[in-house]
Amino acid sequence: MFSNNLTMMTDLYELTMMQGYFFNKNLDTVVFDVFYRINPSGSAYAITCGLEQLIDYIKNLSFSYDDIDYLRSLNIFHEDFLSYLAGFHFSGDIYAIPEGSVVFPTEPLVKVIAPIMEAQLVETAILNIINHQSLIATKASRVNYAAGGGIMEFGLRRAQGPDAGTLGARAAVIGGCVGTSNVLAGEIFQIPVSGTHAHAWIMSFKDEYTAFKTYADMYPDACILLVDTYDTLKSGVPNAIRVFREMREKGISSKLYGIRLDSGDLAYLSKKARKMLDEAGFTDAVISASSDLDEYLIHSLKTQGAAITSWGVGTNLITSSDNPAFGGVYKLAAIKKPGEKEFTAKIKISENPEKITNPGNKTVFRIYDNETHKIKADLICLVGETYDISKDLKIFDPISTWKKSTIPGGTYHMRELLVPIFLNGQCVYESPDTMAIKSFCQQELDTLWDENRRLMNPQTVYVDLSKPLFDLKRKLLENGKQD
Repeated sequence: MFSNNLTMMTDLYELTMMQGYFFNKNLDTVVFDVFYRINPSGSAYAITCGLEQLIDYIKNLSFSYDDIDYLRSLNIFHEDFLSYLAGFHFSGDIYAIPEGSVVFPTEPLVKVIAPIMEAQLVETAILNIINHQSLIATKASRVNYAAGGGIMEFGLRRAQGPDAGTLGARAAVIGGCVGTSNVLAGEIFQIPVSGTHAHAWIMSFKDEYTAFKTYADMYPDACILLVDTYDTLKSGVPNAIRVFREMREKGISSKLYGIRLDSGDLAYLSKKARKMLDEAGFTDAVISASSDLDEYLIHSLKTQGAAITSWGVGTNLITSSDNPAFGGVYKLAAIKKPGEKEFTAKIKISENPEKITNPGNKTVFRIYDNETHKIKADLICLVGETYDISKDLKIFDPISTWKKSTIPGGTYHMRELLVPIFLNGQCVYESPDTMAIKSFCQQELDTLWDENRRLMNPQTVYVDLSKPLFDLKRKLLENGKQD
């Protein structure tokens, strides 16, 4: 788990294609784009995540003696090719949109420019890393938005394995969670960890009051008591109040105390519990809730007036249960033959319009409104295009081309999203720590309009093509082939 060397984490066909390129002496330099087509969970946006792990993967990309011996045992690889793999290292360029960024369909999240064999090898691992963490970060941002903050990630025991649970916790914190129950994630990524106790703790004592009192004596500054083991309102909450009262009488001033609900009608129980706590003088006591929560249930509970101040979200967050796959793809966009100075654009044509790719060596500009600093649109362009923000900018929908808009000069500003990560095989980017990425992600989410963030039927953010890119794509489509 968490090996830095993931070289062999690839699909077999990446290696068989590499061998084909090797023996055909294919020395082309290529451009591959990582992008996705549909926002997950009915959202109008996604959060890109996983770049730190992608960097580690590329830095440690090499085949060990054991790797070569295993590939030899498959009896499909020639010795000359295996000798090439034994000395393999990545020598290309990688550009990416930084982690925690708000992103939209069709725009490149990662761009690989490398010799074709190298670019082919890294496909599977890059997709595995970016797809998983982007999915969980996006789900976390939705859950956090529904709750208005205060989400703890509690999903490790339901995650699809240790890596998914721990890297998922990282992504969830970046997406908006205040912390995780996962101690390993806390240690590795230096993110806050938190937890209470299980029903088994209560059941292991002679009675509920003794269990609560013992826990409070041990953890007075983090005393959240699980009150639904027997009877929430007749036993759990009264016993918790008894313990809180005794703490107060002893002069113990807890930094954090309250109750947790893990079953039953959370709206009804939280309101009743809130009334009981307030009447007993514990108006600052926390009411935490868990129990198979997601953004929709949290939204419903809040509309019912649930008196819940913090939320523990597990299964439905760490697995993104309503949308368990992100759907990112890795597509060839351009080729440059040895000795050529310019890339030749390539396009994948399909009967499904959404599967037709955007050709060429591209970048992405984000257009912001000067007054609100909100996103107006994203513009996918060919590398080398420039824009004068003092002049009017005309944009149009690349599918419904009659939908056009003119943004007056001086009312907007632009930012290029793709930044260099590797150049000539050397890492030129220093990844921030997880909590810094989390703060950046919140800033990014603040650039969305409220209409873009609503949970159901959100307003789409426009992703347009520049006129030169649109013309290139149309030309390739009309020719029915590539240049």
